[in-house]
Amino acid sequence: MNSMVGQRVPSATFKTRQNGEFVDVTSEQIFNGRTVVVFSLPGAFTPTCSSTHLPRFNELAPVFKQEGVDEIVCMSVNDAFVMDAWKEHQEADQVTLIPDGNGEFTQGMGMLVDKSDLGFGQRSWRYSMLVKDGVIDQMFIEPNVPGDPFEVSDADTMLNYINPQAQKPAAISIVTKPGCPFCAEAKKQLSERGMAFEEISLGKGIGIRTVRALSGKETVPQVFIDGDYIGGSEALIAHLEAAEKKAA
Repeated sequence: MNSMVGQRVPSATFKTRQNGEFVDVTSEQIFNGRTVVVFSLPGAFTPTCSSTHLPRFNELAPVFKQEGVDEIVCMSVNDAFVMDAWKEHQEADQVTLIPDGNGEFTQGMGMLVDKSDLGFGQRSWRYSMLVKDGVIDQMFIEPNVPGDPFEVSDADTMLNYINPQAQKPAAISIVTKPGCPFCAEAKKQLSERGMAFEEISLGKGIGIRTVRALSGKETVPQVFIDGDYIGGSEALIAHLEAAEKKAA
């Protein structure tokens, strides 16, 4: 798995699906005159790719764009139907998923590997790269060891290369209940500040026991930021206002 830093990306044509029709997209259309981050992986719907690799790039996409990246591309030796289904399943609206179904681009990158022992056939080795106007500026290639290593091709490593001081979004989760006015207020406070969050709504299979296990409380909302327990809506407002005062 040799680095191609300083070389141009391979010329290839990708069979994508747009509005129910096959549409050819070329390497030149993707890369020429643009700054593009690419991460390539063994396959859609596979564990590491679905749980970590794609979701984190999707989460950090706005930060990459603030740092001058025009597009984030996920490449895999899968067909267009599989890639489109995976994109919808993952709700990865910030990343462009490109099907390298015949492995043409991946072979040109020297990253095509035989996964026949898993019944996968030819697939891509896991790597990421920064491409500027079609020329590879940097590559992060996973070590050539057995299995599916995932150590250096992640979104955070790439972002740290582009700008170690880039401000990453906080990881925010909020436990809510339908119809709760305090929950609505907490979500409003976060949304007005442009702070993305994941919502855990009480319902089937998720009850007050979950709230008690996580926070020791029996009321909602309960908010967590970057691993820290914040509390309910009033505690959240106090936390946000204190952070804003400190930053002023």
